[in-house]
Amino acid sequence: MTIDVNMPAPDFTLPDETGTPRSLHEFRGKPVVLYFYPKDDTPGCTKEACSFRDDYQVYVEAGVVILGVSPDSPASHARFKQKYNLPFTLLSDEDHQVSRLYGVWGKKKFMGREYEGVLRTTFLIDENGLIKKIFPNVKPEGHSAEVLAALRA
Repeated sequence: MTIDVNMPAPDFTLPDETGTPRSLHEFRGKPVVLYFYPKDDTPGCTKEACSFRDDYQVYVEAGVVILGVSPDSPASHARFKQKYNLPFTLLSDEDHQVSRLYGVWGKKKFMGREYEGVLRTTFLIDENGLIKKIFPNVKPEGHSAEVLAALRA
């Protein structure tokens, strides 16, 4: 299945940083920024998470929920959240099922080595659960501003 704009965002349930199962449908009625990132506490992922943190009040005032998803464990997410004071939910996709469902698990290259991993991607989902915008190949620097601009559009 290919995910595209104006289609319903596939529902899923994943554990958050406390181990509590969270489902996408819980957030119906609010816009959702669903962002997939490769790994907690790495330079790019930290930069991306901290930019969402720094702009968090703007998202709250707009009624927007932010959900970060990576293959890290709930314990890793808890440490990452605490270290950087991240005010939003991080979801653990350890078996890559949701990353595959959203088409963001695939071949990557780093320092000449090819491997499977999360392709940094963000989905903007409206209050009715429809995908309104997809940001592929996200550059962590300035991404939150890019998402906020799309929300205002």
